[in-house]
Amino acid sequence: MASVTLSRFFIFFTLLPVITHSIPFVLFHGVADSCTKKGVKHFTDLLSEWSNTHGYCIEIGNGVWDSWFMPFEDQVEIACEKVKSMSELNQGYNIVGLSQGNLVGRGVLEFCDGAPPVKNFISVAGPHAGEASVPFCGTGLMCVLVDSLIKLAIYSPTLQEHLAPANYIKIPTDLDGYREGCKFLPKLNNEFEKNATYKERFSSLQNLVLIMFDKESVLVPKETSWFGYFPDGAWDPILPAQETRLYIEDWIGLRTLDEAGRVKFVNVSGRHLDISDDDMKEYIVRYLIDENTPESPVLTKSTRQQHLSSSSGFIRKLGGQQDLQLNVIQKL
Repeated sequence: MASVTLSRFFIFFTLLPVITHSIPFVLFHGVADSCTKKGVKHFTDLLSEWSNTHGYCIEIGNGVWDSWFMPFEDQVEIACEKVKSMSELNQGYNIVGLSQGNLVGRGVLEFCDGAPPVKNFISVAGPHAGEASVPFCGTGLMCVLVDSLIKLAIYSPTLQEHLAPANYIKIPTDLDGYREGCKFLPKLNNEFEKNATYKERFSSLQNLVLIMFDKESVLVPKETSWFGYFPDGAWDPILPAQETRLYIEDWIGLRTLDEAGRVKFVNVSGRHLDISDDDMKEYIVRYLIDENTPESPVLTKSTRQQHLSSSSGFIRKLGGQQDLQLNVIQKL
């Protein structure tokens, strides 16, 4: 009887750290979306299931409305406080960003004092180097209104304080206006007033995964997903990340990460946020799995492979823009 009890005791305490050691992830959605929308919710659940980790979508305000009209500094402040209040993240966590949500995630990574450490950052179509046009959501009234405002005075205090995408618009032929008026992206990219803490936090990532879509039409240019952008003062040519001043002068530590082999530049087939299950598993899920943790009895290697090979051949639209629902399309 004593030996049976001892065996159970041993098994329990052997498995306990395996089950509790997995690193959770948080997800930040894009503009015109919310954590309660079917696409984002299902995407978060899938990543949790396939990686056998806990995932949390962090909502900012009321979601859709505030993603359009709350300034980014306020969005980051709210996200920062939420992350710090979550005891589940105390030992570290991963970030998954969708489109505009990447900038909120990076703001938390760089600006949030006293926050738990971020291990991996997986960016899906993030406007990291800026956006040269309003992130169009279609031809609806909201989009027409926003586009009209953009053309009027993108760097005016009124738009900067009341239109979130204005905080990362970077017109390459109006860099003086950008420097003087843009309230968020220059700080995030450590562009004009350098802050060693921001660079230290960004370059501490174990992996930075930058996913760009080959048929991207929302982000202008699409290479902004990789920190590529237009040259100063011109619309041509589009510079790859490695030829930008941000990279060469290492403003935020991107070059440091890249030279250490910790940046993954990923090009996938599809339009903005249209990603296949195969690509999700290859380029997102693999970085949510803690490879240093012994295999959990809940998900063994064989079971994990079964999870990762199921649903192969589907494309998922991860919400955002005008279409906020998850569409699953069987590949032909």
